Amino acid sequence: MVKDLSVSLCGLSLKNPVIPASGTFGFGLEMAAAMDLNVLGGISLKGSTREARYGNPVPRIADCTAGMINSVGLQNPGIDVLVNEKVPALRRLYDGCIIANISGFSVEEYRECCTRADECEGINLIEVNISCPNVHGGGLAFGTSAAAAAQVTSTVKEACHRKPVFIKLSPNVTDIVEIARACEDAGADGLTLVNTFLGMRIDIARRKPVLANTMGGFSGSAIFPIALRMVYQVAHACHIPVMGCGGVTSAREVVEMMMAGATAVQVGAENLRNPFACPEIISELSSVMEELNISTLQEIIETV
Repeated sequence: MVKDLSVSLCGLSLKNPVIPASGTFGFGLEMAAAMDLNVLGGISLKGSTREARYGNPVPRIADCTAGMINSVGLQNPGIDVLVNEKVPALRRLYDGCIIANISGFSVEEYRECCTRADECEGINLIEVNISCPNVHGGGLAFGTSAAAAAQVTSTVKEACHRKPVFIKLSPNVTDIVEIARACEDAGADGLTLVNTFLGMRIDIARRKPVLANTMGGFSGSAIFPIALRMVYQVAHACHIPVMGCGGVTSAREVVEMMMAGATAVQVGAENLRNPFACPEIISELSSVMEELNISTLQEIIETV
């Protein structure tokens, strides 16, 4: 029996719910010669800021049991290159949902970059990363304060009139439901969760942190149960769609995320371990659905 993998996300029809997460799949173009990009339900592009950024000093990557820590520092070519070069080039190869991931260090930067993304014809959805430090607010990440998260959300929504806006939440908070509800109340069309957890490693021979930046974002299979819990909490507390993300490595975990409340599921660190993770997961979904007597993926969303 043919299984229906399609899902509807804020009025966008995705052929399946599997999306490479921002920062783990470049701009999609890097993998075009190695795989058929059109099997993917969507692609969340490398995070973009107003100006080009080199990122943090090296070393930027630390290996961990069942995961990794990165402190890349939002290295990217800037919003102009994204909308004028990367997205048009990808659109010529890919017919699915293109997600622009936007970062900023001030409310004004978020507004400017999201406006540019909203005006770009090739982009279908805007994902706003609020894990960035607020340079005008003492350096704390926008995503750790309900008021700051709501301010970014309302500002971006005032600027974006064409594309759905998803806010990507940081898990490094006491109560992620409070932040999620603040974003919903401020007008967010959807939420992506979770971003990476704060972690570090120490080189015991050198007696120094492995990362030049000391700490970084911990991701990988180890965080899946925590990410799943947060998706469940937020999906049951809010009334807007959720994209689940965090430690997903298999089709069975995609189903878990969807049963917890996710409409679509992003695959992150697993792409760095296995660049073909997403196509492999998509190819496995039908057999998992057959095993569990699931006819359509849309029907299992928030069924737990």
